[in-house]
Amino acid sequence: MTERGENAERRRLRYRNDSDQEIELSWFALTDVGRRRETNQDSYVVMPPVFAIADGMGGHSAGEIASAAVVRRLAELGGNVNLNERDIDEVLGDAVDDIELDAGDTELGAGTTVTGVCIGDDPAPTWKVFNIGDSRVYQYFKGALSQITVDHSVVQHLIDTGAITEEEAEVHPHANVITRAVGFNEAPIPDYISLALIPGQRILLCSDGLTKELTDIGIQHFLATQPTAEAAARTLVQHALDNAGRDNVTVVVIDVHAVGDVVDTGSIESAGIELEDTQEPVAG
Repeated sequence: MTERGENAERRRLRYRNDSDQEIELSWFALTDVGRRRETNQDSYVVMPPVFAIADGMGGHSAGEIASAAVVRRLAELGGNVNLNERDIDEVLGDAVDDIELDAGDTELGAGTTVTGVCIGDDPAPTWKVFNIGDSRVYQYFKGALSQITVDHSVVQHLIDTGAITEEEAEVHPHANVITRAVGFNEAPIPDYISLALIPGQRILLCSDGLTKELTDIGIQHFLATQPTAEAAARTLVQHALDNAGRDNVTVVVIDVHAVGDVVDTGSIESAGIELEDTQEPVAG
């Protein structure tokens, strides 16, 4: 397990070097080894403008080495407020080289998922979402939960082709097999998605240790009812552990309080019902 960065409450950040716009965020990251694993192979980085988690895989300590390499490289982008996809590609490529060097020869190889968001370089405030593997990014906004990333996994491919249903996927014997990773001496290929950065928004990054134990309905409930990023993160992890805790579980919750001159009440308490009824998202 490797952690980079610190949790923060209501921190104001410049959106871009050439912009007068500011954004105000709170974020909280938390990881736990779970109930059945001896080591924690998850890692995370929370160093604006980059927020990401990595779920390592491989024999012995190889997974931990791989996830640590990814977050260390992503942490190098902390403080750079004009990031683009090329920057992410370059550091992930460097991480593959690090993994090969640090892990050495292992029977199973060494690799990791990575998923996250960075504050983009678009003219309008934007999250740049990136993903490799089956860790996920969700958005909770105006009472609705949306999964932003698409898993790179065998079962997701089977769902997409109509070979199995989502219910069958939950018990499929290859449920843990992913089709894309960082490592294994292959060039990393992230998916990128642009997502508007708007007041009242709550972003969740999570490893599959969370989604193995909580349904989307459960995740939505806890994101909707917890007043702060810290409370939401702690509640999600605790319920994953209570439900079985079969894997390492890592979450990062980010609350968007303000963009430019637009300020919400600073609490997702108001984003459940009051925000739904009274506030429209405004970027600017």
